[in-house]
Amino acid sequence: MIKQSITTAAACVVLFFGVSFGQHPDTSGAGWKDLFKPDLSDAEKPAGVWTVQDGVITASADQNIWAAGEYANFTLDLEFMNFPGTNSGVIVYCSDAQNWVPNSVEIQIADDFAEKWAKSPKFFQCGAIFGRLEPNKSTVKKPGEWNRMTVEAKGQHIKVWVNGEVTAEMDMANWTSATKNPNGSDIPPWLSTPLAIMPAKGRIGFQGKHGDAPIAFRNIRVKTAE
Repeated sequence: MIKQSITTAAACVVLFFGVSFGQHPDTSGAGWKDLFKPDLSDAEKPAGVWTVQDGVITASADQNIWAAGEYANFTLDLEFMNFPGTNSGVIVYCSDAQNWVPNSVEIQIADDFAEKWAKSPKFFQCGAIFGRLEPNKSTVKKPGEWNRMTVEAKGQHIKVWVNGEVTAEMDMANWTSATKNPNGSDIPPWLSTPLAIMPAKGRIGFQGKHGDAPIAFRNIRVKTAE
């Protein structure tokens, strides 16, 4: 009876908060929509770089694709597949698509199995807030396998799941310096805007073939807060 009560209580906690430990948020309900049209006709993208086939989006060069409009208080859900050496990212809260690097938050995608990224600072690895916050753990699968990522952005609070695990969670208000992260580590110099003063809204985008390997995305959906 005691064991059953504990199990029931745990289930109630999961239902109340909408997510259990080790799982992505529930993305099966109403309110979700595809971020892009199936043919990418509503996306802002450079000609001849981004293509889609059978629902899989890929890029042949290091140029971004952007969704139309700005988003605030949203959850983004997607799948990605690395290739050997992939280095890419999911971009949120971008206020300047032409100069996006210092004016956005990037959730890092990388092939952590590649020696280059395995030996890089942890905030270069998959599931990190790039340059700002290293992941709790590496949960990315080997190249050639599909991964699931969920990004929850509520005001200045950003939370990231990769393959059922929370890899990063931050309050942008704590990043008040342009040179140092709250833990004392150095911020890469090209990330010159403190997150604390960055707007908690903006464009959603995806980085193309950055580095030596491509990246593939599919099933990209978004839900905004009601």
